[in-house]
Amino acid sequence: MTDIFFYIFSIAALAGAFGVVFSRNTVNGAMFLIGTFLSMASLFVLLEAYFLAVIQVLVYAGAVMVLFLFIIMLLDVKESAARKTSLYTWAASVIGFGILIVGVVAINSADSIREKAASLPEATGVSLKSFGYELFTTYLLPMQVTGFLLLIAMIGVIALSKKAKAD
Repeated sequence: MTDIFFYIFSIAALAGAFGVVFSRNTVNGAMFLIGTFLSMASLFVLLEAYFLAVIQVLVYAGAVMVLFLFIIMLLDVKESAARKTSLYTWAASVIGFGILIVGVVAINSADSIREKAASLPEATGVSLKSFGYELFTTYLLPMQVTGFLLLIAMIGVIALSKKAKAD
């Protein structure tokens, strides 16, 4: 039964991801992204990683998508402003996709990764307290840098929208 749910949720995640990529309307693309996030959270539940599933729904499908929708509405992107893609854009996309596929296949076929994964100890003693401690001690600087980058991005969007309305 778990296999059936895995296939259902993985197909839903892939369909949502393709919907994000091929959607012409930005709001529809954001809605497809929410569907993808929810499908990924369902896959985390199937893996019995309940904390990751809750974080996926609360942080990504909730807060980040509200921020994305706020920025989309603030910029007021018109559908008529969409440009046609050039040959260079398509060529760069195909090359980037090819590099991605080659990298995934190379990582998947590497024997050293399988050996390292087999030698790792079981994570039975992992608790939420140790996760929080590591997050706010060892990884405090990356958390702060990420917060400042998001703040700078929001200020940039507000500055761009004010400048566009002034013109």
